[in-house]
Amino acid sequence: MRAAAAAGPRDGEAMTDASAIEAATRRLAAALDALEGALERRRDTDKGENALAAQVHALGSDRSKLASDLDAATARSRKLEATNREIAQRLDVAIDSIRSVIETQP
Repeated sequence: MRAAAAAGPRDGEAMTDASAIEAATRRLAAALDALEGALERRRDTDKGENALAAQVHALGSDRSKLASDLDAATARSRKLEATNREIAQRLDVAIDSIRSVIETQP
């Protein structure tokens, strides 16, 4: 009987060790699955951040081009205004000259 009793705990001990190993294996598999899920979420986040960074860069480039175009349009507008003032002055001189000619005639 002693031999049976001595063998019993060893079988139970082996069963307990196997159960512990199985439980540890399940926990490890669950941890690896959780890690894989976290990695996928991180990759998705990184992709989103990269896309956002590309959009910000494109918007910055568009803004620079628009600012340059605005500067050119403003310069052209100022030049046209100056030309318009010069033409108005010349027209005033021409009108005054025509009036003077008309007034001097009998």
